Amino acid sequence: MDTTQTPATFRELHQSGCFVIANPWDIGSARYLASLGFRALATTSAGLSFSMGRPDCPTSLNRAIALQNIRDLVEATVLPVNADFQAGYGDAPEDVAESVALCVGTGVAGLSIEDATGDDDHPLYELPVALARLRAARAAIDSSGRDVLLTGRAECFLVGHPSPLRESIERLVAYADAGADCLFAPGLKTPEQVREVVAAVSPRPVNVLAADPSWMTLHRLADLGVRRISVGSALARVAWSALMAAASEIATDGTFAGLTRAESFTTLNRLFSD
Repeated sequence: MDTTQTPATFRELHQSGCFVIANPWDIGSARYLASLGFRALATTSAGLSFSMGRPDCPTSLNRAIALQNIRDLVEATVLPVNADFQAGYGDAPEDVAESVALCVGTGVAGLSIEDATGDDDHPLYELPVALARLRAARAAIDSSGRDVLLTGRAECFLVGHPSPLRESIERLVAYADAGADCLFAPGLKTPEQVREVVAAVSPRPVNVLAADPSWMTLHRLADLGVRRISVGSALARVAWSALMAAASEIATDGTFAGLTRAESFTTLNRLFSD
């Protein structure tokens, strides 16, 4: 691989074309994804939570756990890593700044900050508060002297906002003005929605979550102007699906046919011996 783990390399990937940023949840999955030729990796808070037997919710992972996972993945390969840093592990802008400074210290090439509160009654930070938090993240990155790419996330679709597309666009435009380098509204489902978001924040790059395999492909999203495609917790859930199917067969039927789909010991041993 000719890719090196530098923020400059990661930023260059966002300048033109479109790339897939794969989401490992531990060192082994990171090393395997790197072996396939992916050009960058991103952590997944949901994938990590599931691997620890926890639900994906704001209280599942404390900052120390998240930072250790980020550090592990940064050190696992030579690829640039983007941190799924949830809401910055703090409500107040100064708390977000402190958390972001610690995240930058792990060696990440990028990180994202969400605007979801975790409170069902008030699921999104009010826009002025969300902007103050994002500006605090930007300032912490700039103070570090490292060229870490900041992604601003609008969680409107995921929290059930009544006008998710309109609200997402308003927020993403504001986040771009506040210093976000890349914009992300997880939950976009149609080509029209993707096209509107890309046009609204142009020329800033847009990340799209590959949430609908029925039409989302690298080439189709690239044609819509998307720069980065992530898969979130999907790879972790695919792994869980295989485990659950094979183990359920053993527990329910007392048969072992599912084990015939297991990867060989030799292949895995060779992969992790390199």
